[in-house]
Amino acid sequence: MARLIKRYENRKLYDTEASAYVSLSDIAELVRNGETVQVVDQATGQDLTAQTLTQIILAEGKEGHSPISAEVLHKLLRRSGAALDAGLDQLRVRVDDLVQHSMDRLGRLLQGPRADELDALRNQLHEAEQKLGALLNAIESPGNEQTDTEERTSDNEMVSTSGEPGEQTPHSAR
Repeated sequence: MARLIKRYENRKLYDTEASAYVSLSDIAELVRNGETVQVVDQATGQDLTAQTLTQIILAEGKEGHSPISAEVLHKLLRRSGAALDAGLDQLRVRVDDLVQHSMDRLGRLLQGPRADELDALRNQLHEAEQKLGALLNAIESPGNEQTDTEERTSDNEMVSTSGEPGEQTPHSAR
């Protein structure tokens, strides 16, 4: 579980685990030591983690410490739009599949619903929600160095995952 840091209106940061006010440097040290932090606005509950970590990186850059190379920053900016687009496309496809599957099941249920079919449908919906959550987490996770439309197979060959349904890739041709 992430270590909770609350940001107050006066912009002070409070570490709830240590019961003490902390600075951006303190938070940077926590992260370097392997802690996962979550920074939230005390009044609204809004998650400010990404903003705070970005602020730490900027502050360290101004001090002459370059925690991230210019090359990595360029890649991050170039891929951020593409990553979001690819992730949203995957999400749309999965949601469409889920809706179609659910509609098919609903049609059968309307013809004669049974308790075991309803339970199976609930389980499938729960699994789909978990997969969508994992997909959204994967989209939001930083540091993905592969392009978003490629994946590595077990043989370390690149395979496009952005093809149209039925389009054969080197991986699917096996």
